[in-house]
Amino acid sequence: MSGLLSEEELRRLSREERLGLLRTLVALDNSDQADLPVGPRRRATVLIAIVMCCVVLAAWIAVLALTLPRYYRSGGWRGAWVGFDGALLVAFAVTGWAAWRRRQVLVICLIVLATLLCCDAWFDVVLDAHTKGFELSLLSALVVELPLAVLAITGARRLLHRTVAIVRRYEGQSGPPPRLRQARLVGGGPGSDIRDLFRESAEFAGESCDLQVDEPSGRPGPGTAGRRER
Repeated sequence: MSGLLSEEELRRLSREERLGLLRTLVALDNSDQADLPVGPRRRATVLIAIVMCCVVLAAWIAVLALTLPRYYRSGGWRGAWVGFDGALLVAFAVTGWAAWRRRQVLVICLIVLATLLCCDAWFDVVLDAHTKGFELSLLSALVVELPLAVLAITGARRLLHRTVAIVRRYEGQSGPPPRLRQARLVGGGPGSDIRDLFRESAEFAGESCDLQVDEPSGRPGPGTAGRRER
């Protein structure tokens, strides 16, 4: 391994040279995926399935709008709302834990929390229409639930944008990161499709179990010593 650059030699490189080296290493690491077929048939199948789901759902919404009664007396009302608010409480608690511990799962927690808050606001306002509690439900939705949902989804967006920026930096890409709708999924080569990304993520998760670090002591986990000795 005498051909490798030493740390001192790497430090003497300029920032542009280090970025160029990073881009080359990333390109070599993904070169084995470059010759894979793009898989247009599989992509078309997924797209057709999504379009069919949208069409069926739109038709079902129309059927419900035409056939459901305007007013309906239902059972299990207490269990439905207690269960929903219990799920919202769990979402708040897990989100707080993830934020306190600075865990990557915080992004998922924020998205789930924002979704539940929007659902809570919607059902509160719609189900309390033409009742004495409508004004209170509307005020609660506008002042509490929807603003919290906006804060949660904005936080998730900023964390994802920051993650994309860091990944681009370690890939040797310069300049500001693109918008989330323009950013590509991390991993995979030019010819890989979504199923290859899921498979690659599972394999990476299995390999990372051997590289865990004991956080309180900072000592490497069980699988690290063997890798260093090789």
